[in-house]
Amino acid sequence: MAKAPKPDLVTRDYTIHLAKRTRKKQFLKRAPRAIKKIREFAQKAMNTKDVRIDTPLNKFVWSTGVKNPPTRVRVRLSRKRNEDIDDDTEDNKFYTLAQLVEVTSFKGLVTENVLDSA
Repeated sequence: MAKAPKPDLVTRDYTIHLAKRTRKKQFLKRAPRAIKKIREFAQKAMNTKDVRIDTPLNKFVWSTGVKNPPTRVRVRLSRKRNEDIDDDTEDNKFYTLAQLVEVTSFKGLVTENVLDSA
């Protein structure tokens, strides 16, 4: 049985537990590592190599300083078509945009598909 093709353009909300990814690391490497782990998570979830982190998400991770990144972060990952590059190889066809989703509590949140209105 063949797998159904994945939709090209998709948007999902994820909760990323940063504390378990930065645990037992040097203080001055925690926030940079959190950014790298968000990027790795997005690459795995959306199957793209090019991940672009939005400025508010970056500011949120760095808001409590380099030593103490937030425990969890809610992100919206959007796979978008790459229009910057001329050659349409499979590697460069799409990129992922990681955006911050403001939430009051992380209790009971699950991964959700977001319907694009545009």
